Amino acid sequence: MHLTPRERERLEIAAGADLARRRIARGARLGAVEAIALLCDEVQEMAWDDVPLAEILDRAPAFVPREHLLPDVAALVPAVEVEALFPHGTALVHVDRPFGAPAAGAAGSIRPAREQVELAPGRRRATATLRNTGALPVWVSSHVPLDTVNPALEVSVDAPGRYRLDQPAGSSVEVGPGRELRVGAVELTPDRS
Repeated sequence: MHLTPRERERLEIAAGADLARRRIARGARLGAVEAIALLCDEVQEMAWDDVPLAEILDRAPAFVPREHLLPDVAALVPAVEVEALFPHGTALVHVDRPFGAPAAGAAGSIRPAREQVELAPGRRRATATLRNTGALPVWVSSHVPLDTVNPALEVSVDAPGRYRLDQPAGSSVEVGPGRELRVGAVELTPDRS
């Protein structure tokens, strides 16, 4: 039998879902892989039966009850996306928090330090002036080297070297059109001279 990659993937999901159902039947708990397979199988079968997408999304959190999961599976799987074939065509089904909200202190949770943590210790600090000469706002992300930003943004740093914003990872600043912003900067790599 010759299978397309899509058909092979569908059969793998069905096999994973079958394994999950057998484990539940004997009272064993599911890990993330089996739980995801079971959820995906249920979504795909409902789509095949032409159940409306809104109803699938409403019912999805009940497909795999939390008591059938190993600890921290809910924390490890914040969302599942599955391509499902409906009679009208294929749709990407996004299920947010398919196994419920993670428990406080679960795997992957953020645990803030009790004291202040110095970011990039030992690196030279400077002040950078960002001036937007363009007609649209420009966003600068925390770890983008300031010498590689949008050309509409004029950057001047009051010390030699290559710098980025002196902010936590994932943060950014916005510089509006025609505006100027002074920000803290941290050297990308310490000067070895």
